[in-house]
Amino acid sequence: MFISRKLVPLATAAAAFLLVASPVQAQIQDRNIRASLVLSKDHSLGVGLTKYSQCVGEKSGGRMKVQTFFDGALGNDAPAIAQLRSGTLDMVVTATSAMSQMIPSAAVYDLPFLFADEKEADAALDGKSGALLSRRMLDVGLVNLTYLENGFRNATNSKHPINKMEDLKGLKIRSMPNPMVVETFKALGGFAFPMPFTELYSALETKAVDGQEKPVPIIETAKFFEVQKYLSMTRHMYNPALLLYSKPLFDKLNPAEQTVLRDCANAVRDEQRKINRQMAAEGVDRLKAKGMVVNAIAPAEVTRMREASKVVYEKNAPVIGADMMALVEDDLKRVRK
Repeated sequence: MFISRKLVPLATAAAAFLLVASPVQAQIQDRNIRASLVLSKDHSLGVGLTKYSQCVGEKSGGRMKVQTFFDGALGNDAPAIAQLRSGTLDMVVTATSAMSQMIPSAAVYDLPFLFADEKEADAALDGKSGALLSRRMLDVGLVNLTYLENGFRNATNSKHPINKMEDLKGLKIRSMPNPMVVETFKALGGFAFPMPFTELYSALETKAVDGQEKPVPIIETAKFFEVQKYLSMTRHMYNPALLLYSKPLFDKLNPAEQTVLRDCANAVRDEQRKINRQMAAEGVDRLKAKGMVVNAIAPAEVTRMREASKVVYEKNAPVIGADMMALVEDDLKRVRK
């Protein structure tokens, strides 16, 4: 049989790959891994989780299958995390905010106006502070495979644009069940009302609450434009996301299987962040086209908001811990040079 000389290097490389890969894949057992996300499959985190599932399947020779559940099909984040810790659920993608009650230092990333841009966020999450938080998650039965991105949070409401702090007065804003968010809106003169995400659309539709605060990709994929008129680019907080695995179940995997999970997490991380940032930039125009009134916040007003929110730092820094606060500051100093 004739084989083109041009194909010989490729055939040789493929054969070499199989020789290397086969012993590794031989160690991999058939695994059915369930992964939960409260958001839509169309959100960047949903896209990232789908790509992660594909990567794990490819790297394991099809033996490890990540079954994805979107739109909170397996429940809200809190019960999903509890299942991870008990070993009855394999994976969940959630915000670092969900960790703060178990790990107080996780609240550092909820501090208002902590990051000026995504570059600073990457420096912290991929730096010393992110590494410390990942180590502390092990102590509560969780393995953080990587940090993904939810993005900068912005406020929407059904009454009027928010151009200055005074515009928050009288607005009932839904927030995640996180004291830091409630404290931040209080410092800015507003009122934040904690509520599960799965109940939010209905609450906005019935006007049980006036507004909410989420990154642009969530505002778009959750179709909040149907029940909200105004989007104000407050960028008051940045939300990292976690790709979490149950430690009790992770410890039962052999090294080859653990390597597949970690390698795919590293491969998907940068791509998911890129997709999220593109969705956020393009999403603003799409939301305008769908009828939302979008306004930026003047730099001077951002400074006012940052100054007003310093009380949140003063209250929470002792709880977060001096070690974590120092590491975040060190991470940011390196990128700000």
